[in-house]
Amino acid sequence: MKRRILIADDEDIVVQSCLRILCGNEFNVDTACNGVEALVKIGENDYDMLILDIKMPKMNGIEVLQRVKETHPDIDVIMITGLNQIETAVKAMKLGAFDYLPKPFDPEELKLVVARAFERRQLLQENVNLKNEVSARYSFENIIGSSPPMQTVYRLVARCAPTNSTVMLRGESGTGKELIARAIHYNSLRKDRPFVTVDCASLSENLLESELFGHVKGSFTGAVSNKMGLLESANGGTLFLDEIGNISLSTQAKLLRFIEEREFKAVGDTQTRKVNIRLITATNKDLEAMVADEDFRDDLYYRINIFPIEIPPLRERRDDIPALAFHFLNQFSKEIEREVREFSAGAMNLLMNHDWPGNVRELENVVHRAVILASDDIIRQGHLINILDMQPLVGLDVPRTSEELKHIKKIARQKSVENVEKLFILGALKRNGWSVTASAAQTGMQRSNFQALMKKYDIRIRRATSNGEPETS
Repeated sequence: MKRRILIADDEDIVVQSCLRILCGNEFNVDTACNGVEALVKIGENDYDMLILDIKMPKMNGIEVLQRVKETHPDIDVIMITGLNQIETAVKAMKLGAFDYLPKPFDPEELKLVVARAFERRQLLQENVNLKNEVSARYSFENIIGSSPPMQTVYRLVARCAPTNSTVMLRGESGTGKELIARAIHYNSLRKDRPFVTVDCASLSENLLESELFGHVKGSFTGAVSNKMGLLESANGGTLFLDEIGNISLSTQAKLLRFIEEREFKAVGDTQTRKVNIRLITATNKDLEAMVADEDFRDDLYYRINIFPIEIPPLRERRDDIPALAFHFLNQFSKEIEREVREFSAGAMNLLMNHDWPGNVRELENVVHRAVILASDDIIRQGHLINILDMQPLVGLDVPRTSEELKHIKKIARQKSVENVEKLFILGALKRNGWSVTASAAQTGMQRSNFQALMKKYDIRIRRATSNGEPETS
């Protein structure tokens, strides 16, 4: 679609010159001989750009510019000036004009300033589109999971998102805490402002302090220039401190002061700086235990634990596994251009029965690898190598390739051995009155080796049951 340009100038020679330069395949160009006519045409048509003379009858260019910016702020305006109108042109720039061209100008000058204006316009539009895309990506509808535990999370997020309250996200690694943090931000009044993430686990104490608060030149070895901290970068928006349980006590003290005063000092600076941010934190640690052990400040804990949200592990929301698995299947099929569309019944059984210690992140990685390994449009058990070794072979798929056959035979042999070992341990314990020492001696094993097998199969003697036998797990 061609871009539309309006040229407004009372000098016909200037208008005709602009028409010769701009008319062609790229632009549709209209003309107006004065400011009043220009405003009428702008009201009746959609223009992308206005090339406007400053000195015109009936209404001068400055007045036209002001009216256009009030009613059509998206139109880029380029002013045409005489040699004695440079000060007026500068005023026009302050009022919102993109640039100005002094008369006389050559064709290349006009082409260049028009190209620059449209290039900036395209970048601004791409930025708007990107923001809209990001906001849509982190809408509640795009967070996958309809299980009761996730419905509870959604309700809490919906409650806190429109506020400025400090939020603490708690849950195991890989549960999607950053995804929830972004959902809170992009459903808040701060959604058009920055969302800044700090991974507290990956930075040393000194580096974390410098990253958070910034530093001034010469404040330490290697500080060769001033550096803005992430607190300032997040001004007006949201700061997400991931794994806050990893920060040192000295950094905790400085963070506490910032939360209380909303001001801070850069490393090596004497002046305080103020910012307006919303704070979201996340942790996979037991902060209450850390407070009891004096590894985490209790006053900071109470400051950040205003609105806690517990993100459930994947093993507690198994109903969400199929939807998540198909989401990752579609995503990676597109990325690596493979026509993989479904899971076999056996593969889905494996996914549903795995405990997912790495949570959603582990499921994502498993599906990614399976898509790469798939030989046709179906993911089968043999493609789930990451988790196949950890589970019984439920709902066994018929292998499709020799490699799949070899792998499943290997796993089947391993499972058979494991079943015998487990029965061996349980039988020995039962024969010897559930005494670990007596069982090890009776079987001819060292006690440590016998205990190692118990640990391997998670066999723990807890308490006597109603029939007098100890309960095991």
